[in-house]
Amino acid sequence: MKQAVFRLLGPLDVRIDGEPVKLGGPRHRTILSMLLLTPGQTVSVDALTEAVWPSGAPATARNQIAICVAGLRKLFKDAAGEGELITTSHPGYVINTLEHLLDITGYENLVSRAREALRKGQTAEACDLFAEALALWRGRALDGVTGQRIEEEVTRLEETHLDVCEEHAGLRLQLYGPQPLIAELTTLVTEHPLRERARAHLILAHYRAGRRAEALEVFREGRDLMVRQLGIEPGPALRGLHDLVLQDAPELGGPTADPHATPPGQVPAELPAAPASFTGRVAELAALNRMLDERAGRVPLAVAAISGVAGIGKTALAIHWAERVAERFPDGQLFADLHGFDERNALISPFATLDRFLRALGVPASRIPADLVGRSALFRSVLDGKRVLIVLDNVRSFHQIRPLMPGNGRCCVVITDRERIEDLITHYTVLQIGLNAMAPAEAPLLLAKLAGEGRIGSDPAAALRLGELCDRLPLALQIAGARLVSKPHWSVQHLTNRLVDPARRMNELSPGQGGVRAGFGLSYRALPAAGRRLFRRLGLLSTSDFESWASAAVLDTDQVDAESLMERLVDARLVEVGPGSDPHTMRYRFQDLMRIFARERAEAEESAEERRAVLERYQQRLAEVRGRGVAGPSLTCHAGGTPG
Repeated sequence: MKQAVFRLLGPLDVRIDGEPVKLGGPRHRTILSMLLLTPGQTVSVDALTEAVWPSGAPATARNQIAICVAGLRKLFKDAAGEGELITTSHPGYVINTLEHLLDITGYENLVSRAREALRKGQTAEACDLFAEALALWRGRALDGVTGQRIEEEVTRLEETHLDVCEEHAGLRLQLYGPQPLIAELTTLVTEHPLRERARAHLILAHYRAGRRAEALEVFREGRDLMVRQLGIEPGPALRGLHDLVLQDAPELGGPTADPHATPPGQVPAELPAAPASFTGRVAELAALNRMLDERAGRVPLAVAAISGVAGIGKTALAIHWAERVAERFPDGQLFADLHGFDERNALISPFATLDRFLRALGVPASRIPADLVGRSALFRSVLDGKRVLIVLDNVRSFHQIRPLMPGNGRCCVVITDRERIEDLITHYTVLQIGLNAMAPAEAPLLLAKLAGEGRIGSDPAAALRLGELCDRLPLALQIAGARLVSKPHWSVQHLTNRLVDPARRMNELSPGQGGVRAGFGLSYRALPAAGRRLFRRLGLLSTSDFESWASAAVLDTDQVDAESLMERLVDARLVEVGPGSDPHTMRYRFQDLMRIFARERAEAEESAEERRAVLERYQQRLAEVRGRGVAGPSLTCHAGGTPG
């Protein structure tokens, strides 16, 4: 499935993998706009009808709405391979943009983060986030799309836009001085002459630029306008500022120094502490060392990408190795968690990351460009000739990291991601490290670091079994070890007994709202809708491994489409892959915890009737495969209960 980008902060614009999409006539554009203004929420047919025909709808309105929606569905199916972008939801329709980008959502997230940073006293970061939010605007929101409901929402968006413009201008005036702002603020005040905060910023900018007369004239023009049009005097804030200008009050002075500049000679050392329980990964550490020995100081740039399912230990490996080789990078170590798979925090943009990296490298805030291209170019220039180690953790896409890549081979970049990023491989020579479960002998060692060698060593058989029940997944092992620490009266065998039941196991390893279930859930929700359906339906099978034909059976689709979706699951590390029964087939396998999670999702999201239909198709296909003499799994499938 290709990624769609919906842009409403300007003329309505939809792009699929960068290519513009022709949306059809005004009705299609109005309906799509209405759905996009409330993504994930049902918009009734009545509301759509009112938006399309504000002066009165024809008798065939409901049919025409249905035809337009069907046309939009076909358009996105043909262009993006996305058949469930718009779904029916009584009493209307809902648009599901989880796997796609919507500029309004990004804008609101950035504004929220900026205001939160401001509350914490992080003025420069707030200023940058406001700038990034404003950069998403391309003109009047939904310019060219009409309708009363849409106009109301556009008015709201325009008001928030002006608020953010004023907040951003105030922060820039506070941080960087008046000169770059006067022209912008003059335009803003000319277009919106009754907005007092914008006028106050312009007065202060003129005053700090040594233009006291111009500052007083801006106040006089505003006062005359308010008295003439509204019959009121300016508010107390504007009048107070006017009085301070008349008095040449010292508190009106501007910033005298850049408070964010890194002291000369300071080298960034941003690596977080490596986990004390880190265990094993000998082969992976050796591969990283070889990469550095072979490429350090030469072209191509040394780049490693560590991928794997949630909880497999990607970040732990990256930080552990980075600390071991930090001395080889005397010009510093930079670290950023980009929140690629984090529901509690919005994605960290390259714009914001570059600002922080440049400051850490000693660039004064006043020299940091206000656009992404300029920041990326300056970052490469600052790093030229330096030996810096850059760790980019929790990456979602190539778009997120491309501006953060150095331009020379003396630096090294380590990336952690849940899925292999194909564009990264296209542009760079990348050491790809796919993390799998720990070796059987390593799991007890990790448990011993957490719960004590004596306790784990007293029952080695139970410790090995506990490791297997945790799928030798570091996150699950850490949770199990923490349970033993918090329950000193439990034996290893006691905890092992609690995990034997698959129905209990996921709960035991998912304390609170976190743990294994939460980690798997983030990867699951990042899949396209069809990929999620395949994943959960495969969890209904009472076998942990299956050949590629099984995916076609559970989806009731053709083999090629099913195999493409299976590859998405492989890329997301939700299933493992190996050779099939003949050279032309492949065999896939669930780890036990992943299979339990898949079954949970099936029982939560598929009806009993749908689950029975899935298993009937699978059994029928299995009988056909066996009838041709091809080996198939000997198993019993069921629509209820827990996987065996």
